[in-house]
Amino acid sequence: MNEVKARDLVNKIFNNVFLVNCNFSLEEILEKFAFDLKLPKKVYDSTTNEETWADSINSGRYITLANMEKRDAKEGWMLEKKEISGLDELIEIWNSINLTTTERVYDSINVSLSDTIYRCENVYHSTDCSDSKNLIYCDSCGNSEFMLASQRTGSSNYCIRCDDSVNCSNSYNVICSNKVINSFFIQDCFDLYECMFCSHIASKKYCIANMQFEKEEYFYLKKIIVEWIINS
Repeated sequence: MNEVKARDLVNKIFNNVFLVNCNFSLEEILEKFAFDLKLPKKVYDSTTNEETWADSINSGRYITLANMEKRDAKEGWMLEKKEISGLDELIEIWNSINLTTTERVYDSINVSLSDTIYRCENVYHSTDCSDSKNLIYCDSCGNSEFMLASQRTGSSNYCIRCDDSVNCSNSYNVICSNKVINSFFIQDCFDLYECMFCSHIASKKYCIANMQFEKEEYFYLKKIIVEWIINS
């Protein structure tokens, strides 16, 4: 997925969550909304020196999945047996083949700047996601669509900063919750519709800070909150 496509997806998510267009660049989105997510880092293939992306950067030596498979098909990874003079030589031989595989993308299409992606479509700079479409800056999301800056979340769509939650939609900053719709700043809640700044409640609508509001009051304040989120 290229940056233009990724930017279009971000704008679509913004329109569903905030009902406004997104005027931020991808770099600004990363800094403002995905600043604390564990995302793949840029490294370099040790065999070709080409740029690649890895979710584990401890080894210092890398090879893309494509280049690993290319060598496997052409010459394989087995080495001819030889006499080893000592442990240092053995470690040197091991280091020559001990490359961390990067950009591990399986049964997926249109994926970029990502690692460990399974059965996905349209993924940008994400990791450990599966069975999903249209993900930007996500970590460990599954069975979801149109997600931005979210992690460890499943069966959700059109969410921004949705963490450790399921069955959420059109919402922003939802943590450890289930069945949350059109809501902002929610933690440890169940079955909420059009609520903001709520925690530890269930089966409510038009609540703000765990207080019940009239529908007209709620939407008046929601507009102010959206402006604060976008402009702060």
